Amino acid sequence: MNLFFRQLAAGFAVILPLVAAISTILFAAYPLDDWSLLWKREVFDIPFLMFLPLFSIGAAFLAAVGSTLYWRKQFKTIEDYLLAVEHGHVPSKKDKKFLQEVADILSGIEQVQKQLQEQTKISQKLAKEKAEELDKRMQELVFEERQRLARELHDSVSQQLFAASMLLSAIIEGGRDPEENRRQLKLVEKTIQQAQLEMRALLLHLRPAALKGKSLKKGIEELLVELSQKVPIQIRWKVEDLQINHKGVEDHLFRILQEAVSNTLRHSKASAMEVLLVERDGFIILRVTDDGEGFDVDKVKTASYGLQNMRERAREIGGTWKMVSSPGMGTKLEVRVPIVHLGGEKDD
Repeated sequence: MNLFFRQLAAGFAVILPLVAAISTILFAAYPLDDWSLLWKREVFDIPFLMFLPLFSIGAAFLAAVGSTLYWRKQFKTIEDYLLAVEHGHVPSKKDKKFLQEVADILSGIEQVQKQLQEQTKISQKLAKEKAEELDKRMQELVFEERQRLARELHDSVSQQLFAASMLLSAIIEGGRDPEENRRQLKLVEKTIQQAQLEMRALLLHLRPAALKGKSLKKGIEELLVELSQKVPIQIRWKVEDLQINHKGVEDHLFRILQEAVSNTLRHSKASAMEVLLVERDGFIILRVTDDGEGFDVDKVKTASYGLQNMRERAREIGGTWKMVSSPGMGTKLEVRVPIVHLGGEKDD
């Protein structure tokens, strides 16, 4: 039963007994000698006995309409508050009149919003503390191991693949069956080049990922400039200089970007990639888009360690992670993190 019919039923429940009670009192105080007069007496050209129930029905209907409009306005206010909370804002109640019950609900919504902000603040603070602790305990060992692995991969696998590519190019120029050999060997060359591209993505994982005191903007730009010089993908970016005073948030966003770029290099077969880092409406937005072959997100999401890692990092800093892709349509990844000030605390 919707709101209008509930109010209509309530109107009948109040008005009909009230009219009946008033009529009973009047007829008891002023009894009629001839009850047929009620049929003969007319109000607005309607017999009194017909006018009375029609009046009751009309009054109940008007009361239901008025009450429904009033309650819908109150419910609309609650809905607006809930939508505002969803977007991280709460409108002011100043100069607005509400029922006490509705005012209590709105106060409860504001309290929930404050609790959500506190939880986000705690999540970001814990992420910062966790990043500092991990850096202290593992920085030297991880740095040395990654540097060693990166050096070995570069000196062996990458150089060997490059040499093989050069040899195959020479065979193409001097082979016997020129057309067939050229077609086959070009395919091999393309495969080797793709292997080099994937190796660069692996090197991206193995080298140190921390910003090392640099701003997030500078770290991202250095990473993308270096990649644009080494990979056959057109890379465009727009990176704003954001004032993020939480080391954990910056580190997590940078590592999410590294993971996203690595996935693009290894799997997308894209010719172009765009990176966006901006602040809008109280949120930090990181977006990575490519024009590659795409994939079925539902099939890959649960099986991919990289995607799970990015999603978990976003959650650790109180953010949301969303990926949109389909076969042949490219891929778009977006991370949104609310900006929360930790009571004036800043990282050194």
